Amino acid sequence: MATKLSVPIEDDQFEDMVLNAHGVVVVDFWAPRCGTCLQMAPALETFAAANEGTAKIYTLDVDDNPKTSERLEIRSVPTVIFFMNGQVQHISRGAMSAVSLQNKLNELLSQAQSK
Repeated sequence: MATKLSVPIEDDQFEDMVLNAHGVVVVDFWAPRCGTCLQMAPALETFAAANEGTAKIYTLDVDDNPKTSERLEIRSVPTVIFFMNGQVQHISRGAMSAVSLQNKLNELLSQAQSK
């Protein structure tokens, strides 16, 4: 069985692992009842494998973690939020391919280097 490279997090970990983190953090807000979320999981794992050491990739089950979902006004899943040094940089609603995830990460890293 392949090792899962995206890391599940919970409400009580979100502040420390995402908002207080340095660098890029990508959080996939999902739900087990969401077919599109389940279909997107392999793309997220491919993206996580390609970016090990470059970005932290987390998943957060909105059904089990309503506090964070409400705080960030997550109204639909999947929703992917890209953070840089704890600040929201981009929000994408709906499924994303591994290529789309990579393109957005590359864009954020490029912007960070040009500052």
